[in-house]
Amino acid sequence: MSMQHVLDYLKQNQARFLSELCEFLRFPSVSAQSQHKDDLRACADWLVQHCRSIGLKAEVCPTAGHPIVLAKTPHVAASRNGKHRPHYLVYGHYDVQPPEPLNLWKSPPFEARIEGRSLFARGSTDNKGQIFAHLKAAEAYLKTGTPLPCDLTFLIEGEEEVGGENLVEFLKTRRKELHCDAIVVSDTGMPDKKHPALTYGLRGIIAFEIILHGPSRDLHSGIFGGAIENPAIALSGMLAKMHDKNGKVAVPHFYDGVLPLSAYERKQFKRLPLPDSALQKLLGVKKLYGERGFTATEQRSARPTFEINGLTSGYQGEGSKTIVPAWARAKITCRLVPNQRPSHINKVVCDYIKKVCPPTVRLELEAGHGAEAYYVSPTGAHAQAALRALRGAFGREPVLLREGGSIPIVNEFKKVLGADTLLLGLGLPEDNAHSPNEKFDLDNFENGQRMSALLWQELNATS
Repeated sequence: MSMQHVLDYLKQNQARFLSELCEFLRFPSVSAQSQHKDDLRACADWLVQHCRSIGLKAEVCPTAGHPIVLAKTPHVAASRNGKHRPHYLVYGHYDVQPPEPLNLWKSPPFEARIEGRSLFARGSTDNKGQIFAHLKAAEAYLKTGTPLPCDLTFLIEGEEEVGGENLVEFLKTRRKELHCDAIVVSDTGMPDKKHPALTYGLRGIIAFEIILHGPSRDLHSGIFGGAIENPAIALSGMLAKMHDKNGKVAVPHFYDGVLPLSAYERKQFKRLPLPDSALQKLLGVKKLYGERGFTATEQRSARPTFEINGLTSGYQGEGSKTIVPAWARAKITCRLVPNQRPSHINKVVCDYIKKVCPPTVRLELEAGHGAEAYYVSPTGAHAQAALRALRGAFGREPVLLREGGSIPIVNEFKKVLGADTLLLGLGLPEDNAHSPNEKFDLDNFENGQRMSALLWQELNATS
């Protein structure tokens, strides 16, 4: 059987694939809400049965939290000449975000609704639809009897939306079994339907809170104001010192080790379909702002940042209350780029905050989570194979992306399994991931299946 038989099978079975995906989406597998524990187990059980029905060897793997589904293609022995048979891991997740606020949904979030070429349901794009595309590609090989040029293992977890802590232990426990040449993840996106994308970089993160303590209690601003430091004003002054006039983070040694953008990367970024002027209009801002010398695309994907996520102090109710507040606090995250170490950035940022804090208040710093940035060479053999698969499936020239967000698990894959990750997202910016009326584009669903089918052939050519 030839590759054409695989592609024909995919084309001929789209109606059934869509019906099966709708069944997958009916499970309210909300990992953040304890009342859905049984729904997550039921979803995992359904997924295992479905994987078995298409020819995969599948099992439910218990964890301290929600179970992991592990499914494998039938093992094929290496050739007699001893040539290495590649093994690739396909990662996804079956858990979803809470659907609230329910009143903003145009249809029930767990009853899939099709409108034109869009499928509306919670989890449709994040991540059930995207991982299902890969499963259907594997099915096409197995059901047509077309030999796969590699072994595939599907690892589909139920805790991605709540941090995936149990997955890391699972990787360590089954490290030998999961050893692979590369990992494929479709849990990101593309700029639009005309620009399929390979995401080759993700920013890392550190998070913490700054708390300034002033008087032992809220004080009358008329009686005491002017004689003591107002913590809200002190914190505002400190935060104002975090950037210079050119938009750079003013913290000494903040940019140590930052991997500069290559000429090739900057040229690729210019091909992206959202210029600065269009971004300004989309975001509804008077003017874009950022580090001088970089485009908005570069600023929000390939440069480090210092952001205030929340800022509070004093009275927040209706009307006025004339006080000097007892405290002020700010929630902070810094996005990091390749070669920045979270521990180093945390130290230099905290040292700088201590330096600019006035002696009239007491400073408290609460540490939060952190993760390293991720980067895989866009000119490497695996990345180039992925670009060829995208080109063949979508019939368009793909683009290269760095995304500004963080996916910590890809770093764990590198640390534990020693393998790089190819991020081949099928979601669109307007797909409302994590929001009401989440949807998945059905053209992307179909093209994603072809991309997955072609990918294994392209990757095999590099091994």
